[in-house]
Amino acid sequence: MAERGRPKAPLVLTEEERQTLERWARRRTSAQALALRARIVLACAQGATNVAVAEQLGIWPQTVAKWRGRFVAERLEGLSDEPRPGRPRTIADEQVEAVVVATLEQPPPDHDTHWSTRSMARQVGLSQSAISRIWRAFGLKPHLEQTWKLSADPQFIDKVRDIVGLYLDPPERALVWCVDEKSQIQALDRTAPVLPLLPTTPARRSHDYVRHGTASLFAALDVASGQVISQLHRRHRHQEFLKFLRTIDKPCRPGWSCTLSATTTPPTRPRRSRPGCCATPASTCISPRPRRAG
Repeated sequence: MAERGRPKAPLVLTEEERQTLERWARRRTSAQALALRARIVLACAQGATNVAVAEQLGIWPQTVAKWRGRFVAERLEGLSDEPRPGRPRTIADEQVEAVVVATLEQPPPDHDTHWSTRSMARQVGLSQSAISRIWRAFGLKPHLEQTWKLSADPQFIDKVRDIVGLYLDPPERALVWCVDEKSQIQALDRTAPVLPLLPTTPARRSHDYVRHGTASLFAALDVASGQVISQLHRRHRHQEFLKFLRTIDKPCRPGWSCTLSATTTPPTRPRRSRPGCCATPASTCISPRPRRAG
């Protein structure tokens, strides 16, 4: 019995094409659309009609006819998606390269601190949104700056080894304190008492305040227990710092060592040790605050 419908071009596969289509149909990483097209062509190559292939794969006969005809005309390349219609590209690779080079190598105009999308757009003749897309694509952020600090302490390496050693090989029967300071804290007070929160009424306070000078805060953290000891002083000298050290030395048990890790500013570093401070055996590591490079 003759086959009904329009005549179809014969679909014959080479051995290489059959292996490629079977690989596309089985591979898990293949796109589902490409795997379906491969199964359509393989079923049609067995001599089945478009209607039979559609019923077997659960798709429309028109879909089978489309990909059968594409494969007959263009072979394996015909199973890929065609370029979709849309607006053609207006920014060439040379323009993108010019934007990246100008951002990285040229200083901004008018003595600006950094390039902005508007200034770069005026420089290269593109739109502000185009500059923004190019910067995002290449991960360029001219408005951000990172800083670093270098220590001028000649014993910096030895002190780093001491601190890192506390974590790699903690000492036995030892008390480890991490000490820091905060100077020039403004002591402010409102000119009127703060009115408390009431139903339907938020808390209220005066907009002006009275200055009571500055204060310095010393704090120590017990690395093992998380206990914090702190003191406030009106002045910021090494005398106040030594007084604070004697305070944190009191909890240290007899026979234990007290290890101190501190970062201090020059006013709190005594020029010579004084008797009575940290009377327990101690391994003290006090490093100056690092200075900015240059």
